[in-house]
Amino acid sequence: MSTSTFIIRNEIPDDYAVISDVTAQSFRPLGFDTLNEPFIIEALREADALTISLVAEIDHHVIGHIAFSPAIISDGTPGWYALGPVSVLPEYQRQGIGRALIWAGLERLKAMGASGCCLVGHPEYYGKVGFIHPNGFSYEGVPQELFFAISFDGQYPQGTVAFHEGFKAEASPES
Repeated sequence: MSTSTFIIRNEIPDDYAVISDVTAQSFRPLGFDTLNEPFIIEALREADALTISLVAEIDHHVIGHIAFSPAIISDGTPGWYALGPVSVLPEYQRQGIGRALIWAGLERLKAMGASGCCLVGHPEYYGKVGFIHPNGFSYEGVPQELFFAISFDGQYPQGTVAFHEGFKAEASPES
């Protein structure tokens, strides 16, 4: 499928349901025991903690999404954000859409004066888009090879990061 005509834009309320669907379809093939990512986005949105929420679309159809929310650093360093989830429909993966969503979001964070961005993610992917495993900066309970960060000024916090409570969201029993 050609992705030469995809655009990236801010989410709008009409996108909420399709973002949940795109996210579920994106993560389902990974075989996780639980599929909490759509609920994380909803919880962040409900808490007014989605600092940046972008969609990628082709011909007015949403095919990808990325979320950024505030992160708290134990050493008090301000201006850090968490990336995630990021999702692209399986039939559009490996075509640069996820990377474009990441870079569009990072550019928006920089324009806001953010210090940096961090995430927990796939070790073979995020290093390719400029994220590193910084010394002395981690996410408690997560192996260092799964924790990534990118600093916009070259300075990395020393300590642990806490993501918004929305990252603990799970499917409700009636879901």
